[in-house]
Amino acid sequence: MKFGYTIIWVEDVVKTVEFYEKAFGLVRRTIEDRGQSVWAEIETGNTTLAFSSSNEAQKLFPGGFHANDATQLPALIQISFITPDVGSAYMRAIGAGAKALDAPKTHPGGQTIARVRDHNGVLVSLVSA
Repeated sequence: MKFGYTIIWVEDVVKTVEFYEKAFGLVRRTIEDRGQSVWAEIETGNTTLAFSSSNEAQKLFPGGFHANDATQLPALIQISFITPDVGSAYMRAIGAGAKALDAPKTHPGGQTIARVRDHNGVLVSLVSA
């Protein structure tokens, strides 16, 4: 078994992909209008990061769900991007509209980590290799 992909359901898929392109330098693979929802994938290496419309989640999870909400506390899940320059990546993300959480800090063992929230409220960490 191998990890295939992560889907994040958001209100505005196109705006989210544009944010990830600007904030993290990622490249879109596809954006598809599927009638009642929009699906998008972005290049992140071997694993796909996908976004889909929140209205699709309403159909998939009729019992309800906890939506990402930038005005609320973050959900306890994060996506992480490995970068050779955490400080520059952090500043780029902030410049693109990400909300700062943890400025770059070198942890015991030498790894540098920073955390932001995207405009949907999703936790994103930037981690040195």
